[in-house]
Amino acid sequence: MSRDSSLAQPSVLAAPALLLMAVACGLCAGGNYFNQALLHSIALHFGVDDAAAGLSVTLAQVAYAVGLLFITPLGDKFERRRMAVVLMLLAGVGHAMVGWSSSFAMFMAGTLIAGLFSVASQVLVPMAAALAAPGHAGRNVGLVLSGLLVGILLSRSVAGGLSTLGGWNLVYQVTAITMVLMAVSIRHWLPTSRHAQPMPYVQVLRSMGGLLRTQPALRLRTTASALAFASVSVMFATMALVLSSAPLQLSDMQIGLVALAGVTGALIANVAGSWADKGKDRTLLRAGAVALLLSWLPLWWGQTSVAWFVVGVLVMDLGLQAINVTNQSSIASLLPEARSRMNAVYMTGYFAGASAGSALGVWAWNLAGWQGACSIGAGLAALAALSVWRGVRWAKRQQRSSNIQAA
Repeated sequence: MSRDSSLAQPSVLAAPALLLMAVACGLCAGGNYFNQALLHSIALHFGVDDAAAGLSVTLAQVAYAVGLLFITPLGDKFERRRMAVVLMLLAGVGHAMVGWSSSFAMFMAGTLIAGLFSVASQVLVPMAAALAAPGHAGRNVGLVLSGLLVGILLSRSVAGGLSTLGGWNLVYQVTAITMVLMAVSIRHWLPTSRHAQPMPYVQVLRSMGGLLRTQPALRLRTTASALAFASVSVMFATMALVLSSAPLQLSDMQIGLVALAGVTGALIANVAGSWADKGKDRTLLRAGAVALLLSWLPLWWGQTSVAWFVVGVLVMDLGLQAINVTNQSSIASLLPEARSRMNAVYMTGYFAGASAGSALGVWAWNLAGWQGACSIGAGLAALAALSVWRGVRWAKRQQRSSNIQAA
């Protein structure tokens, strides 16, 4: 597809374009997770304690949530391809600051900038839905999210591997350069995509509050996903700390390989998107909630066993992605005229949950070690399960009501 495509939207995005979007999303989102496998090395490099280094995980997620709230809604105002390119270039600047940081303050500033502008991925997700054929929005979203999820999960392994080769900062240096190359590719190969009736920025932000008030499905799905991601973030914020400690004492590369177990969760993204298109999302949501809750048992045992830790990561990520992809695919189809804003509300809540989970995880680790982190994580998983069940019951009532009115 030529970069000179007109504003008239094509009915279907070509497979190569979807693949490019998936890779770009993976690169943007994955960059926020490099530090999770490198916390011990970062702490040693800058002469800070593990808890201080762990705050970089929370900072990245808070910055991402702020970007989701204030930047991604502009996808309903500006041309989306150009917006994604600019954001990726700015995220590359943040990664360069981290990769060549000379102080812990510069490291944290770069982490903030990279996290804030990596929301380019969440400009591309609703763009994939907008350029989908009727009835295929879930499929497109699922495919692009597969790339995003693989990027997040591979990020820890890539970070660990490059840390072994050239130090913890090598992965950030490589990412800064790759981000520029990807932005150029996006500019060249993707079609333009613009909202039919662009809105003033103030109106865009104000309307997001209205969407929360008037769309109960948005509130319910956002709450469930935020709690689920909070539970998972407890684990990832403390994973490097427990695995690098006695008795396991794993290296950065080994910690990254353990995190790689979660890549199987990306396999469910396409299934979840297709099921959302077919109205089978409730079964997947319930299964995801159960898997997320049960995953904390093998993780509890994982303090002394890498095998159990791997099992816990695998089951946990399957559960999270079943919940997230199903919910995000469904939200993308609720109000086509407000896709970017709906996605911004959802993802802001999602990563606000992640930020809270990371902070709670570090707090619990400092208070009671790995057992404390597992207790907090399991409690959040239980709340997520309750929220999922509440949302499913509400959806059933709405469907019965609609059937009665139709009759």
